[in-house]
Order: sequence, then C-alpha cells, then structure tokens
Amino acid sequence: MLCYLTHTEEFVKEMYLKIDIHSPQQLRFSTLAERLHIDTFYWPETSQALFMNDKGFVFLNERLTPQQQWQEFCHELAHVLLHTGNQRRMPESFRVYQEAKANTFMYHAAVPTFMLDQLNLFDFEITGVYEVQKRFNVEYDFALKRLLQYISNKNSMLNRNI
Repeated sequence: MLCYLTHTEEFVKEMYLKIDIHSPQQLRFSTLAERLHIDTFYWPETSQALFMNDKGFVFLNERLTPQQQWQEFCHELAHVLLHTGNQRRMPESFRVYQEAKANTFMYHAAVPTFMLDQLNLFDFEITGVYEVQKRFNVEYDFALKRLLQYISNKNSMLNRNI
C-alpha cells in the first residue's frame, strides 16, 4: 500500500528524525526544547510562546497535568516553528488561522503519524485509545481524537488505492 503523508505529518517526521527522536518514549517537551534550542518555563498564566531576538520561548502553565503540559507544549511549538508576529497586533482572522494551524500541528507533534504507523492500528477499538494515551502521554480525549483522525486518514488512503 502506498502511504502518503500530509505536509504537517512530513514536517513533524523530518523534524523528529533530524533531532534523533524515533519513539514515543523520547517524546518529552524537555527533550524537544533542548534539542530545538527553545527555552521553556513554568508560570501561573495561560501557556504561550514568545519570540525575542529570533529565539523562541515557551511558557507552560504550571497548574496543568503532565499530559496537558505536553499537549500545550506541542501547540506552542507550532507557533515557535511556524509563525511570526505578535497575535495582539494582527487581524483577528489571521490570529484564528494561526491557532487552527497550531492545533492541527499539536495533534501530529504529540502523536506523530510515523510512530502510530508502527502500532498497526487500522480499526477503532477502545484498547487502541488507551494504548495511544499510555504510549504518548496524552489525555484520553486527545488520544481518541488523534486516533480517529489517524484511522480516518488511513482508511481514506486505502480507499483511494483500491
């Protein structure tokens, strides 16, 4: 079967392989931050990304669970890697666009397609959701949504190849 990756999936795969991340056990925001030279801090406010002198910073809400921090780190990572500008100074429609792109990136960075491929999950089963949740250290609802995306995309590819 031919397997095609979206631009986001390909970007995430290339980025992870370039910084020598190959398995879910390596997916920790501290590891990514170190290897991508992004300073990360905990604070009591809403998580966000900031740029200063061409350097990216991620501020994570200290009150979140480790799973929520990982998920939010992946969202903020999209802003650091893919976006520029101060969202407070841009048109609302462009801010909404950046947030939507960051949310898409978040799911693929937290639970990469090339790692899901190794699990051979082609049917939706509750045990698969728990497996994704456990292996990738994400919340149940996050794992469910990501697994549904993944299986839907795989089934779509299968149908195109038939």
